[in-house]
Order: sequence, then C-alpha cells, then structure tokens
Amino acid sequence: QVQLVESGGGLVQAGGSLRLSCAVSGRPVSGNVMGWFRQAPGKDREFVAAISVIPYYRDSVKGRFTISRDNAKYTVYLQMNSLKPEDSAVYYCAAKEGLIVGDLSVLGSASMYSYWGQGTQVTVST
Repeated sequence: QVQLVESGGGLVQAGGSLRLSCAVSGRPVSGNVMGWFRQAPGKDREFVAAISVIPYYRDSVKGRFTISRDNAKYTVYLQMNSLKPEDSAVYYCAAKEGLIVGDLSVLGSASMYSYWGQGTQVTVST
C-alpha cells in the first residue's frame, strides 16, 4: 500500500524559507510523477510543483520554489524560499504512477494523481 507523509511545515515570516518533505512508502519515487499541491481556507486545491523527467511549476512560485527527489530515501522535497503571505496553505504531496513527457501542463490537474498525503500547514506571516 502506498503511503505519503508530509513534514516540514510551520510558521515563518515573509521572506523566509521552509523545506517540505514527503516520505513515500510502498512505491519508489523514481519512475513516478511526484507533485505538490496546496489549499488555502475557502479556496480550491491548486497545483504548486511536480517532477517527472524534469520539474514543472506554477508561475507564481517559479524562481522561489524547487522540487527535488531523493530516490534512495524514497523522499520528495519542496524547498520554498522568499515566502509570501499568499503562500500560506495546507501543502499536500501527491503521486502519479509512471512518468509524463511532452506536455507537462497535465501535471497541474489533481485528477492525474492516485495517491495523496494528509498535508502539512504552512503559514507565512507579514
């Protein structure tokens, strides 16, 4: 059974950094798409970043966030720098079986992912 467990969330001042981790059990992170989504109160869940053969980001986090994976540790990371109050949300890790090449925009759809973690709260204060 595949399980995803996020960690690393917390409270940080605007301009600060956090690194989220997603520990995966039951399936290797290599050879599968791993993604991060977020959901703020009263808003829909939105795509943040994903990594297939190469990474893919939503425009608002490009240059600030970096997604990476450690295949040996079965872990995916989201390094978040220059955080803004609008980045505050519950962040979810997600996994999709197999890789996507070509049009990576499909990775922005939550329906592409079969497995989800429980989420970790990120709060950015002004």
